[in-house]
Amino acid sequence: MDNYRIETTCVQGGYRPGNGEPRAVPIIQSTTFKYDTSEAMGRLFDLEDSGYFYSRLQNPTCDNVAAKIAQLEGGAAAMLTSSGQAANFFAVFNIAGCGDHVVASSSIYGGTYNLLSVTMQRMGLAVTFVDPDCSEAELDAAFRPNTKAVFGETIANPALTVLDIEKFARAAHSHGVPLIVDNTFATPVNCRPIAWGADIVTHSTTKYMDGHASALGGCIVDSGRFDWAAHAEKFPGLCTPDESYHGVVYTEKFGPGAYITKATVQLMRDLGSCQSPQSAFLLNVGLESLHVRMARHCANAQAVAEHLQGHEKIAWVRYCGLPGDPYHALAEKYLPHGSCGVVSFGVRGGRRAAEAFMGHLKVATIATHVADARTCCLHPASTTHRQMNDEELAAAGVSPDLVRLSVGLESAEDLIADLDQALAQI
Repeated sequence: MDNYRIETTCVQGGYRPGNGEPRAVPIIQSTTFKYDTSEAMGRLFDLEDSGYFYSRLQNPTCDNVAAKIAQLEGGAAAMLTSSGQAANFFAVFNIAGCGDHVVASSSIYGGTYNLLSVTMQRMGLAVTFVDPDCSEAELDAAFRPNTKAVFGETIANPALTVLDIEKFARAAHSHGVPLIVDNTFATPVNCRPIAWGADIVTHSTTKYMDGHASALGGCIVDSGRFDWAAHAEKFPGLCTPDESYHGVVYTEKFGPGAYITKATVQLMRDLGSCQSPQSAFLLNVGLESLHVRMARHCANAQAVAEHLQGHEKIAWVRYCGLPGDPYHALAEKYLPHGSCGVVSFGVRGGRRAAEAFMGHLKVATIATHVADARTCCLHPASTTHRQMNDEELAAAGVSPDLVRLSVGLESAEDLIADLDQALAQI
């Protein structure tokens, strides 16, 4: 499927049934798999053979769907996880831990910010957050001798900043470390970060990829291009023997598949944040229409953003599809076919006005979720980002008046009318 366009890959990638086999990806719900001899199973535990023995590590349904996402992103291999948070944690922890350091864009999802700055800090990982709009010199100054990765989001949630992927990739590679990009909002339909220099791509598949708020999930895609062995001193977990697998050296045995193999057989083995086969099946159903849905999300969001931009009760609008948006030029470069369905804007009157406005909505609903078929909205300063202080909120691009509107697949005219009637009541 590598030679087909992305629309065809959305529908048919990852799984090719043989003669007489199920047309749809089958749900292999079994937790375990039968073998005739202990020797045959032992070869799986020694990583000598490929196959399945316990669904916490690998499952055929999950692998078929992961293969589709790898094809969509132009990567070499992928693995599914139980959530987007698990994907981001595994992506970083696979190569960085106690005593290491990570550089990250400050304009990222609040949950990921907390993951890096609080939870992983307790594990001994240090992080330096940088303004995504920083100069190359400022970005370079953030690196340390023990830096192991750089992290950013293609389109930040909810600030909607657009990452200059090439700038961050140059900086990462000049210091011998990979760039990890969370591509949840853009999806590979609108941006393929690997083509711009990213080495590892993550997703909360719970969002647009699933598309219907039906199943939690995450995914990690490895480009297979980063030369871990060339920087072996930085990545001993990949380049030195793993005694829990009889001294296997992942880079030597698995080559371009080293990163995903280690994340699967080591991190998933020990931490168990696995995707369920049923959720993977639902994810695949969503992926089959991703290319169609993203176009509608973007068209609706563009119409809503243009309308709000001229509304007297709206202080500002952030959507990179607007010509006056500060990230419009970057969007033209990295997202020429559209960005996402999320619009951020400020309601005149600040926090109280924003909360009052949301209470009057009828079509759009107040929900923690984002990026599915139904329009929903959120006030991040009092919900997803409420653990941040004012300084951290400012760094993340989250002001007290900010409303995040996830524009769904309904009629754009109905959505605009709903916004207008809610604004008229404040």
